[in-house]
Amino acid sequence: MYKAPVEEIAFTLKHVAGMGQAIESGIFGDLDEDLVDAVLVEAGRFATEEIAPLAEIGDRQGGRLVEGEVKTPDGWRDLYRNWAAGGWNGLTAPEDFGGQALPHMLNVAALEMWNSGSMAFALCPTLTMGAVEALKVHGSAALKDKYLARMISGEWTGTMNLTEPHAGSDLGVLKARAERRDDGSYRIFGQKIFITWGEHDAADNIIHLVLARLPDAPAGTRGISLFLVPKFLVDDDGSLGARNDLHCHSLEHKLGIHGSPTCTMIYGDGRFGGEKGAVGWLIGEENKGLACMFTMMNNARLAVGMQGVAICEAATQKAIAYARERTQGKAPGWTGSGMSPIIEHPDVIRMLLTMKALTQGSRAIAYACAHAIDMAHRAPERREHWQERAALLTPIAKSFATDAGVDVASLGIQVHGGMGFIEETGAARYLRDARIAPIYEGTNGIQAIDLVTRKLPLSGGEQVKSLIAELNTIADDIRNSNLDGFGATADRLDAALADLKEATSWLQARLAEGKSAEVLSGASPYQRLFGLVLSGCYLAKGGLARTPDGAGEGRVALCRFAAENLLSETAALKDRVVNGADSLSAARAILA
Repeated sequence: MYKAPVEEIAFTLKHVAGMGQAIESGIFGDLDEDLVDAVLVEAGRFATEEIAPLAEIGDRQGGRLVEGEVKTPDGWRDLYRNWAAGGWNGLTAPEDFGGQALPHMLNVAALEMWNSGSMAFALCPTLTMGAVEALKVHGSAALKDKYLARMISGEWTGTMNLTEPHAGSDLGVLKARAERRDDGSYRIFGQKIFITWGEHDAADNIIHLVLARLPDAPAGTRGISLFLVPKFLVDDDGSLGARNDLHCHSLEHKLGIHGSPTCTMIYGDGRFGGEKGAVGWLIGEENKGLACMFTMMNNARLAVGMQGVAICEAATQKAIAYARERTQGKAPGWTGSGMSPIIEHPDVIRMLLTMKALTQGSRAIAYACAHAIDMAHRAPERREHWQERAALLTPIAKSFATDAGVDVASLGIQVHGGMGFIEETGAARYLRDARIAPIYEGTNGIQAIDLVTRKLPLSGGEQVKSLIAELNTIADDIRNSNLDGFGATADRLDAALADLKEATSWLQARLAEGKSAEVLSGASPYQRLFGLVLSGCYLAKGGLARTPDGAGEGRVALCRFAAENLLSETAALKDRVVNGADSLSAARAILA
């Protein structure tokens, strides 16, 4: 059974990602470490004691569509309401609407624990938090006054409606349409697919954010508008009124995240009688909806990265527990009676340490991204720098952590052996759940395109240069430390950083020359390269840190393992970035 690693999470927040220094500087106001610890402990308790025990039920039952209404798995309705009653939906939300205005770093840490408990359950609040952010930034005062407080409290949930059967990543071809009405409202018509928690019985109302096109809109993405479309219309006094003209047509049958109802939504077919068209209200300006939706998507991309971290942690815990109990053969040096636990076998040790290194490295990257977001909001004198730092780290946090989630969950099955392939052990659920994360909220390939074409050029290339310089400082600190146990870590970090610098310079030069095909051919290997380097450096930073009780030897050992066993991949990735484009192009013909 999953147990929230509260101490490791707190350590990473404070000593690796930057929260400790931010608290000392006063940038978080009167927030102190005692309050941080209290929030983490309670979030971890809820994840461990209330969410995790219902994960298997959710996986087995899934959402059920009954006469047009979706029923959540047994116990999940009460679970969600207990979660909302705890105030968790409003951790980072504005105080003016009932939120707590705490740092985003705390929220992503809590998201990690809830997703470890059940990724399918945590998807509901994840989408609501993103909808709250989009409405807070782009909504009119009237919309915010009517909807924000109930969404922040968790009484009402939110969704994101982008995808259509013919329009996945390319939103410029979406067909959902909107028609103006004289009272300032709009009528929405069309079909949306893959809508997470698009219909359910856990909350009193569902607030859909829907992309649609007006009749006179320009073609492509320049003609998309964003609309707020509630399941139930809301009267002026805040009470729920008539059912809006929208419904869930069907539920997707998915590989994983079964407890999360993934809906095909129909807008405006007159199912409930009266005038056809789902009533909606414009968020932001007409034909500027994509910019509004990107506020929600950027929020969601880091949240999905946290799903990867969460799966890593839960799968690793399960694999270690099994390896301690399962006995097979006799490991080298085993002196006990009978067979040795498989955790004593070198190959199993290697797998488990790889799982732990990817988990902790992914966690540190994601928390560092959250730190940059917090600093962008709270340090106005360096806002541009921190906004760019968050923008640079977001695609890496999303892609590296979600790829790690798949890899770690797969290794977890391998540690279990044949029993891992049997559903009753629970190891397989992590892999099934993890597999969606590299796909949704922008595939990891799209993250790589974003990284190399939009993020490397930030500030003329100075942003990525400054981050690499900071990572070099960590490597120097390892070399100059008097701590034992780091082995060849400094040398391996230097080599990996050299690979990253060379690959970065090569991509920047090709971008300047307009050689987009060469740039895009190396985008995904480069993204992986960057993630590995960040992971190795942040593990080293954790190894250098010393908590008041003097703990740290385990982190040093994990840092050394990652440096000497995982970082050698950066040389091959750099070679793929710099030299792989020609062979990729030449081999294209065999796919015809």
